[in-house]
Amino acid sequence: MSGTRARTSLPALLLAAVLLTVAGCAEGPEGPHINPGTGNGSDGGTGDPDGGTDGGPTNTSCGNRTIQAGEACDDGNTLSGDGCSADCKTREPGWFCDTAGAPCIRNVCGDGRTGTGEACDDHNTASNDGCSATCAVEAGYTCPTSGGRCNAARCGDGIVAADEECEDNNASPANGDGCSATCRLERGYKCPVAGQACVPTNCGDTIVEGTEQCDDGNHDMGDGCSPLCAREPRCTNGVCTAVCGDGVILPGDTTEECDDGNLRPNDGCSPTCKLEPGFQCQTIEDAPPSAVDIPVVYRDFIGQGSTTNGSTAHIDFDNANGAETGIVGTLYTATLGTDGKPVYSKATSTTTHGQAAFDQWYRDVPAVNKTLVSTLRLNRQANGAYLFDNQDFFPLDGLGWIAAGKEIPRNNNHNFSFTSEARYWFEYKGTEVLAFRGDDDVWVYINRKLAVDLGGVHGAQDGSITLSQHAAELGLQVGKVYEAVVWQAERHTTQSSYKLTLTNFVARRTECKNTCGDGIVQPPEQCDNGSNTGGYGQCAPGCILGPRCGDGVIQVEAGEDCDDGNTNNNDACSNTCQPIFG
Repeated sequence: MSGTRARTSLPALLLAAVLLTVAGCAEGPEGPHINPGTGNGSDGGTGDPDGGTDGGPTNTSCGNRTIQAGEACDDGNTLSGDGCSADCKTREPGWFCDTAGAPCIRNVCGDGRTGTGEACDDHNTASNDGCSATCAVEAGYTCPTSGGRCNAARCGDGIVAADEECEDNNASPANGDGCSATCRLERGYKCPVAGQACVPTNCGDTIVEGTEQCDDGNHDMGDGCSPLCAREPRCTNGVCTAVCGDGVILPGDTTEECDDGNLRPNDGCSPTCKLEPGFQCQTIEDAPPSAVDIPVVYRDFIGQGSTTNGSTAHIDFDNANGAETGIVGTLYTATLGTDGKPVYSKATSTTTHGQAAFDQWYRDVPAVNKTLVSTLRLNRQANGAYLFDNQDFFPLDGLGWIAAGKEIPRNNNHNFSFTSEARYWFEYKGTEVLAFRGDDDVWVYINRKLAVDLGGVHGAQDGSITLSQHAAELGLQVGKVYEAVVWQAERHTTQSSYKLTLTNFVARRTECKNTCGDGIVQPPEQCDNGSNTGGYGQCAPGCILGPRCGDGVIQVEAGEDCDDGNTNNNDACSNTCQPIFG
């Protein structure tokens, strides 16, 4: 019995010896390491290491390219100063030792991994992107503790950061004030000072700002920059030059990966029309939008009988009556002028009074007309067509010369005597039908050629053109891109009606959506669980990893006793951030 008791107590004694050895061992930054002893007996005296059968620790062989119990690293040598200490028990500050047997890697700012003395590391040494040139987190940003791209900390904190374009004075960001609920600029606004209210932009002042893509200081269409300060396609006989930011992806073009109609970064399509990571982008064609906004330029004139306060009436407005074709030339042969305007072609006219007066209809002429820029919204119909239809078409009521006190309103206090110009580009597919109604003059040009002539002063008239029936005359080829321009004039004081229907006139464009929050991890996301609310071991807002085991920071409050910056379970710190003793 006594022999049995002695044999059964030996493991307990050995366990006590091991615990005493552990308790007396100094702890390095990676946690406690076992001292294998230097004895030559079976119990740990001097001499050879304990190699008996009593279950005691075995000797570590630092430099054998294998991480064993008590080692924090092993780079294949016993030299210090290269990241792994001479006894393999310590990873030296400023180094990463990820792979046993491989040289350690010196940590430097810009390598994409957060190391000693770094609060962040976003793969570069540039400032103003959330992580500074010295790898410090910049105000308004949140950065992954393990390294990677930084994101805006919060929309509404008054600091423009990451993919934010603005920060107005809203504690609770909302849409409709120039800076959206996601801190992106809204159309027609600029937000020059963070934390202050946004203000409308002034398209036409030759200064590109806010959401403007261009600003050439005029109200002309077809010159590359629309009166709404948006880029226009440049096309000649169906062959177009790709213009990044015009919202059109040309057939067969390979220079643009995307085009979302703007030149802003961090929205999925870059300012050079290249796809950006972290977004899902699709080309919209089979599922067109519910409405299409077409730029329109109005020019207000003073008609005969509407003068006041010393104003002068235009001779072509409210001064004749009767339908009249041929004012701008012959169908399918007459073309727009070099400036993109209709060319007066009537030697003798019953409703107009010569080229000089006509040339003022669609050009800005101070003291003769007043120009206003707007859009026509065409809503998608059940058959896929887009329709604008207004039988009381008075877009300038209370505006223009009436607002200036130089013109009196006429029937039902309406502002008559104006012209309009609407322009659009489309990819010809052979199925397009253009329907219209107007009074008075209506001219439609396709590919710069006159396709519809409803000239003269008359009541509302309806008409349509099936482009495939006149493709040869208009020079149309399937798959190429052409311009459609509708010119209209309201020259009498009886009624005003305007209808425009476009069928299959929707070109391809790009629509991008941020993928963070879809529950699928896609570059450059580090994680995505759908909610991304943050917390220990969870995915944080912006789809970056939050505090966790393996981030190189000991989270004591989460129960971590060590953290060596990896989840390798074969070193001194386990993948649950607990020390490994043997």
